[in-house]
Amino acid sequence: MYISFRRHLYQTTLYISIAWLFIIILFFQFNGPKTTPTEEQTSKDLNSKQHDENHLKIKLIDQSQHEKIDKIFDKPKQVVAPDIDDNKYNANGYGEMGKPVIIDRNKLSPSELKKYDEGFEKNAFSAYVSDLIPIHRSLPDERHPDCRKLEYKALSITASVVMCFHNEAWTTLLRSIHSVIDRSPPHLLKEIILVDDFSDMSHLHKPLDDYIETLKIVSIIRQRQREGLIRSRLAGAARAKSDTIVFLDSHIEATEGWLEPLLEPIAKNRSVVVAPVIDNIDATTFAFTFISFDTIYVGGFDWNLQFTWHILPKREQTTRNSSADLARTPTMAGGLFAISKNYFYDLGSYDDGMEIWGGENLEISFRIWMCGGTLVIAPCSHVGHIFRAKSPYKWLPGVNAVKRNCVRAAEVWLDEYKKYYYERINYKLDDYGDVSSRKSLRERLKCRSFNWYLTEIYPELSIPEVGLAVGDIRNLDVDYCVDANVDRKNFEKPAIGFECHQEGGNQFFMLSKTGQIYRDSGCLDYRDGKEGIKKDDRILVLLCHEQNGTQSWIYNKNDQLYHPESSLCMALSGDSQHLQMQICDLDIARQRWIWKRRSRNEVV
Repeated sequence: MYISFRRHLYQTTLYISIAWLFIIILFFQFNGPKTTPTEEQTSKDLNSKQHDENHLKIKLIDQSQHEKIDKIFDKPKQVVAPDIDDNKYNANGYGEMGKPVIIDRNKLSPSELKKYDEGFEKNAFSAYVSDLIPIHRSLPDERHPDCRKLEYKALSITASVVMCFHNEAWTTLLRSIHSVIDRSPPHLLKEIILVDDFSDMSHLHKPLDDYIETLKIVSIIRQRQREGLIRSRLAGAARAKSDTIVFLDSHIEATEGWLEPLLEPIAKNRSVVVAPVIDNIDATTFAFTFISFDTIYVGGFDWNLQFTWHILPKREQTTRNSSADLARTPTMAGGLFAISKNYFYDLGSYDDGMEIWGGENLEISFRIWMCGGTLVIAPCSHVGHIFRAKSPYKWLPGVNAVKRNCVRAAEVWLDEYKKYYYERINYKLDDYGDVSSRKSLRERLKCRSFNWYLTEIYPELSIPEVGLAVGDIRNLDVDYCVDANVDRKNFEKPAIGFECHQEGGNQFFMLSKTGQIYRDSGCLDYRDGKEGIKKDDRILVLLCHEQNGTQSWIYNKNDQLYHPESSLCMALSGDSQHLQMQICDLDIARQRWIWKRRSRNEVV
């Protein structure tokens, strides 16, 4: 009987084990990966076909998707950037993880090539490539470890994003909007206000209205005439409902954790204005390149009143204990920054007498510092921006908007230093409008002097010396001048001959007491000796080295530009388009130059 019982027990145990094995097999069969190899191959074939046709179909996000995203963002105990739902991204899609999309123009059909070229012409970046990249494209999280470990203690302020646009590319605009929504905690992002500055592209009218109806927090203002960036931003700021306004361009991509580092300093001190690190989105391939944490770049300017980047000075580096610490910056690029709404208006908002854009970033930077505020860059906030080589938009006829805006800024804020800018434009101020109200604002705010700003905030900026000669270098034989369209980003380009325009700019040069022909940090340099006689484009603009030699010149009493290192003289070529070095000869008029000399009293 005992043996029979044991046999029965063994059989029961065996049956139970087999049953459990069968259940496990069924479980993995019905709960494992849903895609069969055949389905995967079908999916790849469909994707390949779609890519070959270069056709992008954008589907509106339905309500259920928005509810899903809202649940992902729901993190009540800790204010941090939300995790991104990986299901929204296709790791193998065009441009995912910020990778470049490289198009071989030679392999495009005639119709596709036309579309590619037209996209570049209208936008000054590749709208064709933008259309291939998902609206919700993924980006790598490149935040510094010091930034990742930060916890933002229950921020009490919210943000209204103001994004102005004029004839922006469709997918680029949508990607800008969704990058902000996807990577911002919803309890901090109150709204996105789009301001359409009188666009005439059809996709930016009813199609855009229909699209943003699906987005709860996005609204749009339509300008009734072309107002420009400055007045369009003022229109958006007036509509903002939040404590803080975040101004963004319309061809950007916000990255993971971008918003909190902009808001926290303002929550602590409303007179702090915060700009993010601006990463580069390549205009051709849309490759996203993060600026390294190893080097912090801050804003500056030159005496053309053009914005410049430079490395954070050592005197500022020593005040920072962590890579996450804020970095003080003399100026900001102006396209992307956060500011307390109340402080924005107390400070005088924007100068609404300025046109379109240009110079307003320097003007508000000077005003922030000189009137008691602080301007910083938040290294933990990164926003990508498409930097275009030129503006694709039409300017107001007969108006040099950038010059007008810079003159207005100089008249109000530069005090006795405005002469250095006016020299660059040959003292042609043109009509810059009435600035009396802006001067009254400065008095009312009890702002400091520009000398204080240069001493305390931007001592690195060199003050031009009183040189031996200044202005345009005009040839005696023909009305052509020495011209150099270069700056510190593209040295080693040749100086050329160009029709004199008497506007300064590229034709403005100074002759230093030590014999350098220079503008800002670029000097005329000739180093080919006798081998370069009568050869075009051998006089280059290089970084000034202040060691004479190849950068030493003498403007002699015969109006020749003599180069002691080579014993040659500068001449204008026969076609007037180039500069040459020639054996000095007083009978050759193209070796003689008219340049405004300083009197002895001026130079001393």
